[in-house]
Amino acid sequence: MLQSGEFLGAVRHIGEDDRDLLKIELLRDEALKTSEIEGEILDRASVQASLLQQFGLGAPSARIEAAERGIAGMTVELYRSFAAPLSEKALCDWHRMLMAGNRTIEDAGGYRRHVKPMQVVSGSTLKPVIHFEAPPSRAVPREMKAFVKWFNDSAPDGRHPLPGLTRAGIAHLHFVSIHPFEDGNGRIARALSEKALAQSLRQPSLVALAYTIERKRRAYSLALERANKNNEISGWLAYFADVVLDAQGNTIRRVEFYIAKARFHERLRDHLNERQAKVIARLFREGIDGFEGGLSAENYIGITRVSRATATRDLQDLVKKGALVRSGTLRHTRYALNLPNAGM
Repeated sequence: MLQSGEFLGAVRHIGEDDRDLLKIELLRDEALKTSEIEGEILDRASVQASLLQQFGLGAPSARIEAAERGIAGMTVELYRSFAAPLSEKALCDWHRMLMAGNRTIEDAGGYRRHVKPMQVVSGSTLKPVIHFEAPPSRAVPREMKAFVKWFNDSAPDGRHPLPGLTRAGIAHLHFVSIHPFEDGNGRIARALSEKALAQSLRQPSLVALAYTIERKRRAYSLALERANKNNEISGWLAYFADVVLDAQGNTIRRVEFYIAKARFHERLRDHLNERQAKVIARLFREGIDGFEGGLSAENYIGITRVSRATATRDLQDLVKKGALVRSGTLRHTRYALNLPNAGM
């Protein structure tokens, strides 16, 4: 939680409208990444549109699919009710939102009830590798009552408060170990960690937790597997604390990137042709990691469908206007956004 003050200081440098849009972008990317960790690729524009609607910042749209509306709904609910005590009803409501449109789940919004063991398995059917086995379904109601009580008792104003990072890490691991739902447990576990962090800050955290985990998904899976195979969790807590601190750093860099983006558009909004504006928008969509390998003339041609001569003129003009910086020569020439102090 060491960098929270720095994050809040950076946010104060932008106006209220930009602050709302930044909030939407951060929440959108968390919704997309927490789904991507589980192998579910959602539509970026639909998630953003749903978030805008639910915050009262956009017009209703009938074109948003159930999955995108569901993850957006859970994200907004988590943001708005972070301070409220946890309840089993809230968890089941989150699950119902996550499973919207999923026809393979028998009981969306209810705990699993099947007799077969709940296992995380990889490998072939002949030689399966069991990474984790959860408690039997009949034990889930009892385990969840104990979990919810622990979560509320360990809150900052609870009977037995724990440090924010410790509580967030234990909540994640404890919930995943119970695995109370047929599907969606990982996404809800990460949401619980965010709720714990927000409660320790006494405001929505907007920390880029899923965004950071997804970048090193393999390390996350291995850390969870190791922690689930014994009763010693100090290794998991050390790993999780590092992830949260890294996530806070990523959040600050993304805020700086957003501020630089706003200033960029202020300076150059009316000075770009339609082709240039299209390419610049694409570069900004890549975020703080930038365009993989840097933008080349070939990339420019592929995005705009223009001749090489036109692409060359456009790129030279963008460099002259200070929109892009150039590196390399000849066929190794690459371009990047000119964003001083943007955390990139």
